[in-house]
Amino acid sequence: MQILDHMTLLSPLDWAAAGLIVAAWLVLGWRIDHPSAKRPSVTILMSERRRDWMKVFVTREPRIFDSQILTSLRQGTSFFASTCLLAIGGVLALAGNTEPLRGVAAEVTDMAVPVVIFQLKLALVALFLTNAFLHFVWANRVFGYCAVMMAAVPNDPSDPISYPRAAQAAELNIRAAINFNRGLREIYFALGALAWLIGAVPLMLATVFVVWVMWSREFASLPRTILLQDKS
Repeated sequence: MQILDHMTLLSPLDWAAAGLIVAAWLVLGWRIDHPSAKRPSVTILMSERRRDWMKVFVTREPRIFDSQILTSLRQGTSFFASTCLLAIGGVLALAGNTEPLRGVAAEVTDMAVPVVIFQLKLALVALFLTNAFLHFVWANRVFGYCAVMMAAVPNDPSDPISYPRAAQAAELNIRAAINFNRGLREIYFALGALAWLIGAVPLMLATVFVVWVMWSREFASLPRTILLQDKS
């Protein structure tokens, strides 16, 4: 009951802003993973290149190059997972000592802001970061599955199981990449959620900015143009 009482301290505008960023995260993520056929996202375009990679992998000798690429991909997931853990720890530490935030709030407004309000707002940031961490950890594990599947591809391209196993490795690689990209998006939204500490309107503006950045990189970026040229 005490938690519910604290939650009533948030204004309707605060709830609207929080709902907006969560809805934007869900809708944008779904659109990136399920774009229209006429306007594919960079994520989908790269998925096709990953399938092409595994087809070439079957006949490449030696396969050390492919191993190095996969190792670098796994290192990326490990780095961001570690970064998320550090960020979550920082958010929890700040939630336990909100005095610096109260000092900043005092400079912005004359109204006294209860500590629990800051903690509720930081909880949204922690939620995005925690979800990102889980996606990065799962991406790292699926990249490991992909490595095992690649190792199970026979050296003889004429072997009947070579290409089917390479295709399985490609799909595992794609799933790992999708989870990695989801984790990256959640980091962006976590950074946007920090604007809620200033107020509801800044959170709305930050949400719009994050959506624009993510949308432009998936649907209107130079890498996408390059990938489409390759497709044509």
